[in-house]
Amino acid sequence: MEQYSISFDEFIGILFNHKKVEISHKTEKIIIDSYNFLKDFSKNKVIYGVNTGFGPMAQYRIEEKDQLALQYNIIHSHSSGMGTYFSPEIVRSAILCRLNTLSLGKSGVHISLIHLMKELINRDITPLIFQHGSVGASGDLVQLAHLALVLIGEGEVFYKGKRRSTKEVFKEEGLKPLQIHLREGIALMNGTSVMTGIAVINVHYASLLLEWSIKLSIAINELVQTYDDHFSKELNAAKKHHGQQVIALKMRNYLSDSLLTRKRSEHLYTGEHKESVFKDKVQEYYSLRCLPQILGAIYDTICSAKEVVTNEFNSASDNPIVDLETQQVYHGGNFHGDYISLEMDKLKLAITRLSMLSERQLNYLLNPKINEILPAFVNAGKLGFNFGMQGIQFTATSTTAENQTLSNSMYVHSIPNNNDNQDIVSMGTNAATITHKVIENTFEVLAIEAITIAQAIDILENKEKFSTTTQKWYQEIRKIIPFFSEDITPYPFLEKVKTFLKSNS
Repeated sequence: MEQYSISFDEFIGILFNHKKVEISHKTEKIIIDSYNFLKDFSKNKVIYGVNTGFGPMAQYRIEEKDQLALQYNIIHSHSSGMGTYFSPEIVRSAILCRLNTLSLGKSGVHISLIHLMKELINRDITPLIFQHGSVGASGDLVQLAHLALVLIGEGEVFYKGKRRSTKEVFKEEGLKPLQIHLREGIALMNGTSVMTGIAVINVHYASLLLEWSIKLSIAINELVQTYDDHFSKELNAAKKHHGQQVIALKMRNYLSDSLLTRKRSEHLYTGEHKESVFKDKVQEYYSLRCLPQILGAIYDTICSAKEVVTNEFNSASDNPIVDLETQQVYHGGNFHGDYISLEMDKLKLAITRLSMLSERQLNYLLNPKINEILPAFVNAGKLGFNFGMQGIQFTATSTTAENQTLSNSMYVHSIPNNNDNQDIVSMGTNAATITHKVIENTFEVLAIEAITIAQAIDILENKEKFSTTTQKWYQEIRKIIPFFSEDITPYPFLEKVKTFLKSNS
């Protein structure tokens, strides 16, 4: 039986462009057939989560009269999250992941669940889900329990910017709470949808960060008039990494109309050059010269994460799995979050590396002994009396240091629990959550770098020579924060520039 799948871009379109979710008639039929099959199949058989307890309690048979109450019990008992709650965009992403996996017809859920989840997304009703609670093994049990709690008409939601009771919002919207029919409680909870939902958001923003890092990096290359051979096709083709060649190509395209980058052949390969100390710098610092190699590795890491995340949200990640084709029910561990956990650890390392590159480039601009063309701290005022970007650098440095500490692996920090039933766990949700923090931090570092570059462009008074690519984003930054020579209070501008970077590529 051929299964549908949605692309990463389609998924992002629903999250960020508010495209409506629709359920096709074909999908409805598969879901209904799956439910009817499991209902009949489970009558005389032992099926986990239908007529058994959960986890290590699966050895206990549940009488028919108690089976629906069992589903409510698992929802209520596991709605135990704590800490900071997830943002609406992450929760919407998690709901969409769960909706997609339950719509594959592998879970035996009632069609009413699918339609109610669809309405939560389409009406921007966002369940209150906390960051603390998942070990990523039987899926995101605690966090998905909070989703299930809202679906049965309990708990709390965010609606029209306010935190409110689900009961009130459902009444206003004319929505009826879910009535459990068979196994909707455990089917909602037993999966990787929260970690995957966070991972989708992470990959999306990581891609934006990479694009901004390329653009900011080429602007610095323009500022100091570097040679063009470090991003040449010939040099980068000599190394067989796809990402490196992609980054070099982007740099060539972005710099194609720049009047500032120089050809090595015209400056260092002509004339006799008999001087003992060369006037022109022969090679730039690594943070300018090794961009295809550094950012190329990050590009490849993001591509890998995107593929894994797309596979995950198009997969059935609960237990057991209903298979209509073979008319069987299969028990196993599709709820285990190893794929997401490992990819998020890798992505976290890559984005931390990107923040480190940005911090080093920032330091290059702020130190006149290194760049040899700008005043200390890109200070456009009176040296000694004004401070330029001196105070702001502390924020970038400390934030980068935090990223470095946060980049320790979660994937290898399994702690057995659940009476040792879950004796090895993925910690995938923790990995994704910490990666999200690293990404947010990195936008802050790049916001500081962008403002610094804009200040440097104005100080050098040659912005008409910069590439069209640099001039475009420079003009947008200047709409947010004008050139300043007197000291300003920067924190409101920093937040606005960060928001701009997150919403524009």
